[in-house]
Amino acid sequence: MDRPSFKRKGDFGQDSSRKSAKSDGDDSARPGKPKTKMSFAERMMAKMGYKEGEGLGKSGDGILNPIEVKLRPQGVGVGAVKEKTAQAKAEARRQAERRGEEYEDSSEEERKAEKRRKNIAKAASTGSGTSTPGGYVRQKVKYKTATDIEAAAEGLHVPAVLKSLIDATGKETRLLTSTAGLLTPLGGVVPAETSAEKIAKRARLDLEAYADSWNHLTEAMKTLEFQEDQLQREMDTIETEIRKAQGITAAVTQLKRVDLNKARTSDEAKLSWEEVVSQLETIQFEYRDEIHSFDLTSVAVAIIHPLFKQEMLDWDPLENPMHMVTYLQRLRTILGINKDALVSRVGLDDFDRPRKKKYTTPYETMIYTLWLPKVRTTIINDWDPQMPTALLALVEAWRDILPEFVYNNMLNQLVVQKLSAAVRNWNPRTSLKKKHSAPLPHIWLFPWLPYLSEHHTDPKGSSGLLTDVKRKFRVALDTWDLSRGVMPGLEHWREVLRGELDSALIRHLLPRLASLLRLDFEVNPADQGIQPLEQVLAWKSFFKPSVMGELLVAEFFPKWLAILHSWLTADPNYEEVGQWFTWWKGVFSEDINNARSVAQMWEKGLEMINQALDLGDRARTDLPLPKAPTHRPVAPDTPSRAEAGAKAVRSAKKKEIFEETTFKDVVEAWCGEQNLLLIPLREAHQVTGLPLFRITASATGRGGVVVYMKGDVIYAQNKKDKTLWQPVGLEEGLVARAEGK
Repeated sequence: MDRPSFKRKGDFGQDSSRKSAKSDGDDSARPGKPKTKMSFAERMMAKMGYKEGEGLGKSGDGILNPIEVKLRPQGVGVGAVKEKTAQAKAEARRQAERRGEEYEDSSEEERKAEKRRKNIAKAASTGSGTSTPGGYVRQKVKYKTATDIEAAAEGLHVPAVLKSLIDATGKETRLLTSTAGLLTPLGGVVPAETSAEKIAKRARLDLEAYADSWNHLTEAMKTLEFQEDQLQREMDTIETEIRKAQGITAAVTQLKRVDLNKARTSDEAKLSWEEVVSQLETIQFEYRDEIHSFDLTSVAVAIIHPLFKQEMLDWDPLENPMHMVTYLQRLRTILGINKDALVSRVGLDDFDRPRKKKYTTPYETMIYTLWLPKVRTTIINDWDPQMPTALLALVEAWRDILPEFVYNNMLNQLVVQKLSAAVRNWNPRTSLKKKHSAPLPHIWLFPWLPYLSEHHTDPKGSSGLLTDVKRKFRVALDTWDLSRGVMPGLEHWREVLRGELDSALIRHLLPRLASLLRLDFEVNPADQGIQPLEQVLAWKSFFKPSVMGELLVAEFFPKWLAILHSWLTADPNYEEVGQWFTWWKGVFSEDINNARSVAQMWEKGLEMINQALDLGDRARTDLPLPKAPTHRPVAPDTPSRAEAGAKAVRSAKKKEIFEETTFKDVVEAWCGEQNLLLIPLREAHQVTGLPLFRITASATGRGGVVVYMKGDVIYAQNKKDKTLWQPVGLEEGLVARAEGK
């Protein structure tokens, strides 16, 4: 609130006049004062031409009176008070008169400055847009009446007499709230205050003081009321918490009345579970916001722990996988089962995701100490991996309520170990020959693939379940009885093993198919048997038409062209030859016939027939023998695949007896083809413990490169750093190193 407090013009004017009278002139210039004896300084100044009453200097234009010192109040900065003294102003006026100039003191300067400020303010108010940077605009005087004071002080009542007394004084009967410009005396005349003005002034000051005190007390009262309301709310909150605590205590006390340790039948145990879970559900709903503040999770786990422990003694996880799941699902909030952790946890190993906390909750502890040991014992002792349905049902039922680390431990430790052992024990060569053969791996392994980590589902890895299966299939392809048709279940593995299965078929099966055509198939128009060819064509869905075409060009068409040439040179019936040609072309599917290499062979046969027709009888002696076909890429879009097929077909001519092979056998065969030696060193690798071998081209067994085999990968020793081992392939680079290049 504005509270004006100032002196009247006359008071300040009289003080200023008295101060000025004391400081003007010196004692020696006062009239009537007797002259005293001149001092030493006065005598010296008189000798230099100084005359009393005149200025200093030879011409008398110096200062007339001694320089006065005017002190500013303590703590006041420059410009707060007028710095020039009366003596300084008089001296400046005298100097201006001597020069014939007009002297303007600070008051005149202030008046001119005030006039300039008014002009600037007027121009600004009329919207001229011009102003003086840094210019000062005098604040307009505002007035406040006693009524205004009363209105500003809420609840304050000012008597009407006091209002009229205060508002009747001053110009226009208003109370000034700004003293700007009122302290400057006008002409040095200060009118004296009347008694009425003094009384009104005193009343006004008292009213302002009362209004300030009233406002202060009003604010203090509001503060106290606010504090009182705040304390009341806190008390209400505390009372609410007390009532909640009492309600929780009563509910827990009610739960204690249930006898949880007495031996019961299954029906009694079910009733106990239902009673306990129902009461915990009520607490969970009514006090869902206080679960953490009152640690209701520990209370809930402590209550169901005896029941849960008793159930674990008699529970068969494979026979009844859904047992107790419904009860725990109903209590997931109060048990602290984190929903965020229940998102897809497929494919996580124990170390794939870091733990966010260093302690387990009461529920996690109960599951880890009671549930996991029971399930571990069941999986290890009772579960058959070839019967996955029961355990899959258990995993699906408990998946959403198991702690993450328990889930990963069960899946990636217990289940994977059993599956790995089952894959190792599976023998493709003998399992399908038994009268009551066990289910194929795709039947009991495929259902687990969505739950396993990438380590076990990547067939290109050096270890894992699919890598083990891939190795088993390689052995099976080397030993499978081709007369039994396609290996059962192989088609299901194409999407899972992807390119790895195609590579295994080309390297291990295609040479066997070529050998079957070369050794067991004959072209005989008189008594044609095509069983070996049918056995080969049964596998056509596993190879591209270009690869199958290379196989036929290498093993079938040389025999077919030779028989055709013999027939055409022995007085043939061309109608029968045409029918025979058409029948053979119909044996193969359209996609195989459209392969470029196969189409060229049919065209070659037609040319031979036409040439025999043109020669007539001379065909017996002049019909040339068919040229041996050349092996080359036939599919421009897949040259590497065609080359691999052709190479596999050529290598089949050197392989007559098929045994169960390992990767070491493959490396030995490759070394034989490259005229290299694979010599065991009777030493083991320091880190892996695997046996070391030397691949060398020297007959003495020296030089070359030292290697060891892990899985289907060869690791070669670095020539400079003997501790460094690098994976290498069966290619020209390894041959060069073996030859010492």
